[in-house]
Amino acid sequence: MPAPFFTIWGRLNSHNVKKVAWFAEELGLASIRHDIGGAFGYTEDYLAKNPNRLVPTIEDGKVVLWESNAILRYMAAEYGGPRWFPADPIDRALADRWMDWQFGYADAQRTPFLSFARTPQEQWDEDAIARGMAECARLLAVLERYLADKPWLSGAQFGIGDIPMGVYAYTWFSLPFEKPEFPAIANWYARIRERPGFATQVMIPLT
Repeated sequence: MPAPFFTIWGRLNSHNVKKVAWFAEELGLASIRHDIGGAFGYTEDYLAKNPNRLVPTIEDGKVVLWESNAILRYMAAEYGGPRWFPADPIDRALADRWMDWQFGYADAQRTPFLSFARTPQEQWDEDAIARGMAECARLLAVLERYLADKPWLSGAQFGIGDIPMGVYAYTWFSLPFEKPEFPAIANWYARIRERPGFATQVMIPLT
C-alpha cells in the first residue's frame, strides 16, 4: 500500500496542529502525522522545511507549507472544492475574518492555558490567570453576539472559518477556571463536537 500523500508535521497537543489534523479528517484526506516540536524537539530535516521552529508544516508532493491558517486555506482550495472554498470572495472573506480574529483570542487564552496544562499549580500566577480569563470573556462576548444570529462563523454552513475557534473553544470549555456563560457559543460548540475528527484530533487531554 502506498504511503499517505498528505503529511502533517507537528505534535497534537498544539492548537495549530489540531486545526490541520481535524480539517484533514473533514476532507477525508489520506494523511499521516509525525510528532515534532515541544517535547519531541526539532530535526534538521524539519528545520530545513520550516526554519521558524514552529508547528505545523504540511507536505503533499506539491508544496511544503507552514502557518496553520494558511494551510487551512490551501487545503480548502486544493482539496475541498467550492463546498470549502467558495468562489465568491465575500463569502471567503466573511470566514477569513474569524480565522484572523482567532490569533488575538489565542493571545488572551495563552496564560490560562499554559498555567493549567503545563505549569505546576503552586507556580500559578492567579492574577495573570484572572486577567487572561477576563480578556477571553471580553472577546468571546463578540463571538456570542455574532452566533446569536448566525449558525456558523463561516456563514450558513460549517466551514474553515469555524475550525480555528472550534479548537480554542475546546480549551475554553475545558479550563477549570471561573467563566461566564455564553449560550450561543455553547450551542455552536455542541454542534462542533459532532463534526468528523473533532473527538480524535482535538478533544485530547490538555495536560
